Amino acid sequence: MENDSDSGISPDQEIDFCTFGMLIIDEIQYPPPRLPVSNILGGAGTYAAVGARLFSPPPLSKRICWVVDAGSDFPSKLTSLIQSWETSVLLRQNPSRLTTRGINTYDANEKRDFKYSTPKLRIDVSDIESHPALLLSKSFHLICSPSRCISTVTNLLQARKRLCPLTPKPIIVWEPVPDSCISSELLNLTNCLPYIDVCSPNHTELLNFFSESSTDHSDADPGNESPDTNAIEEACEQLLAAMPLQTYALVIRCGENGVYVAKNGGRSRRPSISGRVRKKRPANHARGGLTPDVDMAELFAGFDADADRGPISIDPGTSLWLPAYFESQKKGESRETSGVKSTLVSRSNSTTNKNSVLAETSIFIQDSSRVVDPTGAGNSFLGALTVALAREKALEEAVCWGSVAASFIVEQIGTPLCTKLDKVQGLKSNYGSKHSNLTGSVVEAEEETWNNDSVPERLERYLRRVQRGKIPE
Repeated sequence: MENDSDSGISPDQEIDFCTFGMLIIDEIQYPPPRLPVSNILGGAGTYAAVGARLFSPPPLSKRICWVVDAGSDFPSKLTSLIQSWETSVLLRQNPSRLTTRGINTYDANEKRDFKYSTPKLRIDVSDIESHPALLLSKSFHLICSPSRCISTVTNLLQARKRLCPLTPKPIIVWEPVPDSCISSELLNLTNCLPYIDVCSPNHTELLNFFSESSTDHSDADPGNESPDTNAIEEACEQLLAAMPLQTYALVIRCGENGVYVAKNGGRSRRPSISGRVRKKRPANHARGGLTPDVDMAELFAGFDADADRGPISIDPGTSLWLPAYFESQKKGESRETSGVKSTLVSRSNSTTNKNSVLAETSIFIQDSSRVVDPTGAGNSFLGALTVALAREKALEEAVCWGSVAASFIVEQIGTPLCTKLDKVQGLKSNYGSKHSNLTGSVVEAEEETWNNDSVPERLERYLRRVQRGKIPE
């Protein structure tokens, strides 16, 4: 029998971010002589929520939503920790089952293997359908197979339309589950792309979609081995070309080697020179939109052929490498002067820019003094990226939010420590230039630190570093 401890979530609560990822209590096993650890708060949903929460001090923390399924063995100290973050968490208690648990095993090269040790309980649209605030979130984070992604997004949009027919389409950020990243799933991957806004595998998972069994990249070390930048860029080009009439972004996470961002461009819309406004086509028609009673003359009345003969604005798209926050460092070079340069090119010229950021890392050594455990860093990266997009940040800046979020996650085993400073101030520029809420008043946020560092200040430091590579704001 489930009990939803969700009395704090008002139906009118504005939600910026919601994840379909699960909470999992982790056991982490390291190679000898390092001892294993257990009862660690983890799971893709947990880390994604924390990534979004890092950039959402109270009261913005209430705009972060996630679902927690607590079984009979759920530790009370984890409940207290979750509640201390002040998010809109849907805590479902079920004493008739065990909490979902998993074992993360790392080898000497930091390659991770994962398996469930108790039955998992996946989160679906039906789990949030009775909660209007959650269902109408501005953005959603998914981690699943391509086919499940399609069905989840389809069901989600239908449920939102039933609840509020005029609600805008949410931002969908999809993280392919690792065991679905195989060559036989490539077609399903391309079929999934029109349903989402951002697709984000890590570099190994991306290349596995394009690999035959004889050249499988699953044994590649994502932590210590520089990825094949040419292969990553070419794979992204193929995926972008697969759906040329759709707009979506590919964000490829490469661990300490940074992030590759690729987005297709296209023709930019502009107002008609004639000034006439095209009438919206009637909705709810059969596929194609044409029925016997359609007035063809009326349908094309707003089409001005002459208006299309002038110059057409074309967005070439984006091809961008960004460094990780904890970057590699040259021998004998100070941390202030070191840094992986960022490369920004248009997609149309990307094939001529193969000497990009990662090609320079052969003369770098790893700076791992503050990297303790990478578990959950990718999930937190996407949580921060998703909430940034929901708050209308550009994709490039959203990726920067993600990189900063990941930097807090790798500093310890489990989630970072949040400390309240008992101060209140208006939001800084990197939260949206004193972002106003729906009533027009300035949103005031409690000042806090994570791991004894300020999230906005760490973001500012990172932005200054990447701006040396002329990354646009």
